[in-house]
Amino acid sequence: MYRTYSMELAGRTLTVEIGRMAEQANGAAIIRYGGTTLLVTATASEKPRDGIDFFPLSIDYEERLYAVGKIPGGFIKREGRPSERAILTSRLIDRPIRPLFPDDYRNDVSVVATVMSVEQDYSPEVAAMIGASLVLAISDIPFMGPTGSSNVGLVDGKLIVNPDALEREASKLYLTVSSTHDKVMMIEAGADEVSDSIMMEGIMLAHKENQKIVAFINEIVAKEGKPKHSYEQSGVPSEIYEKITSIITDTRMEVAVFTDIKQERQERLAALKEEVVEKITASHLEEEAAEILKYLGDAVYKFEKATVRRMILKEHKRPDGRKLNELRKLSAEIDVIPRVHGSALFSRGQTQVLTVTTLASMGEVQRIDGLDFSEESKRYMHHYNFPSYSVGEARPSRGPGRREIGHGALAEKALIPVLPTEEEFPYAIRLVSEVVSSNGSTSQGSVCASSLSLMAAGVPIKAPVAGISVGLVTGDDGEYVLLTDIQGIEDFFGDMDFKVAGTKNGITAIQLDMKVDGLTEEIIRNSIEDTRISRGIILDEVMNKCIDTHKSDISDYAPKIAMVVIDPEKMAEVIGARGKVIKRIIEESGVDKIDTEDDGRIFVSHADRSKVQRAVDIINAIVHIPEAGSVFTGKVTRVLNFGAFVEIAPEKEGLVHISQLAHERVAKVEDVVNIGDVIEVKVMEIDEQGRINLSRKAVLPKPPRENK
Repeated sequence: MYRTYSMELAGRTLTVEIGRMAEQANGAAIIRYGGTTLLVTATASEKPRDGIDFFPLSIDYEERLYAVGKIPGGFIKREGRPSERAILTSRLIDRPIRPLFPDDYRNDVSVVATVMSVEQDYSPEVAAMIGASLVLAISDIPFMGPTGSSNVGLVDGKLIVNPDALEREASKLYLTVSSTHDKVMMIEAGADEVSDSIMMEGIMLAHKENQKIVAFINEIVAKEGKPKHSYEQSGVPSEIYEKITSIITDTRMEVAVFTDIKQERQERLAALKEEVVEKITASHLEEEAAEILKYLGDAVYKFEKATVRRMILKEHKRPDGRKLNELRKLSAEIDVIPRVHGSALFSRGQTQVLTVTTLASMGEVQRIDGLDFSEESKRYMHHYNFPSYSVGEARPSRGPGRREIGHGALAEKALIPVLPTEEEFPYAIRLVSEVVSSNGSTSQGSVCASSLSLMAAGVPIKAPVAGISVGLVTGDDGEYVLLTDIQGIEDFFGDMDFKVAGTKNGITAIQLDMKVDGLTEEIIRNSIEDTRISRGIILDEVMNKCIDTHKSDISDYAPKIAMVVIDPEKMAEVIGARGKVIKRIIEESGVDKIDTEDDGRIFVSHADRSKVQRAVDIINAIVHIPEAGSVFTGKVTRVLNFGAFVEIAPEKEGLVHISQLAHERVAKVEDVVNIGDVIEVKVMEIDEQGRINLSRKAVLPKPPRENK
């Protein structure tokens, strides 16, 4: 028999079923939140993986389209590679739980959250995060949790825990927080320029809710939890560590690591390693020396980390000599790449990010086939690339990994609140951030470069956005040091990477990564304040001096796009049978593309504005009943004895009587116009039968009076 446990989460019931499925996993549970149902499992290998110096944790959030009654598209008709949303959710699950495993645990651990049904008001992401923590907590895997996770929205000025679908649609904030029983482990937020105070209130509200979830999981663990299994501890034996570090010494390690040039640091450390190899080889038998030197890399890394942390924490000395709250040297340029629609290069120390903007017709929006019915397409796409040369390595590119997708999504989230609406700017927008040099904080560098690139492309954003990262080093006695604008070595050896992006008016995105057991309210509050000050400096001193508002027009190489809104019932008249009419509009106007939407929106694109306007005029002529006095450019379709018929729009024509062809008397229609001629005409009247009477004479200049 399976066991069932329930709690009230944000006014709705969360139910856990244990012992019903997947009993061969180390831990498994069915999580039900409303109609949303997931199977979450955790498994671990019996032995550690050989030859690695990291914890091999894998998280898979698996979307099944049957969960929302869909059959996958394409020929294969089954789910393929995970969607971007699934990858981002996997990262959300990973980040709060990874720091809660032992530092020296090297067994493979796999957590799989399979989404089996979705009720749109009940977030499967939150259920998956809770489920992952729960199954690890009840398993025999050495996990020092549990954690709880909640979403917070902001609707009409009110903070709401786990908002439903309608509330999410109206919310100015989408905040996800994970916590242990006393500290915050992870923060992820997208916000519409939300103030620091509201953001803090939302974080602490979620933290309070998370503590209830942690208590609920602990109650289940007390009844269902298995004893944690023992494992082979890894790491450098203490006697070998002392032997290696005594050769290097504290003073020489300080000299080696404290420089602002990454390559110089690497060269100094390499020289120290060579010296250790020489001395160990000279003073030990070959077999004994080999046993010591197999730990050399780990020992030097551990010693380097301890040295950096000690100097920062005790002496407030950073590797590159900056003050704790000092930014690295910043610079910004725009229009660095010719012929693209917009480009910008943002540099922060040795970190450089080049972002290129591409504008396209709305037919180029990304279609999304996922579990969320509210997200069926993306008009704005942000892609982030991290090539090996950016860190001085030689390895082939294998496409974007989860980290690249996560960083691109963070920058995308940071800029969405300042983008113009489709009505204001009817373009699909793609940004590509190329990290050309990396020494920490590339994701926030991409936010700055992207804001500049958008303005350089003429996109009328509401305000420029800047991003900054704050690091942390903690001590055993509760003391801590915050580090503004962390570089690579401070990220590697520090305890957090707290990324915040925003405008002068407020926060647009947050991403917190932790390496320790959480943050107190004081550290979070101080970190957010630090980023607010730093964003202001970046905007005022660097970005706004480069470009402080969008260009007045888009690039000559970008398509010019106009949007026409018509009655949806008249869309068939514009498209025509088998697209006959819309093809004629494209042919007659010379535009590249016309995209239509079911809601009555039509998007016309071409590099030449006059051609775009011609297509717009034709569309308007089709869908609007001509009024007396309107002027059209049309083609002569028929010539009769009494006049000529002129098509003023596809499938819509009127008669120019022979008396209306010219000011002078016309004896024969063909003396003035012939079939195929394009002429300008004016609507004189529309009779009771709907027939359109036109005049060419009315738009011709009047002849000068003859002298009497």
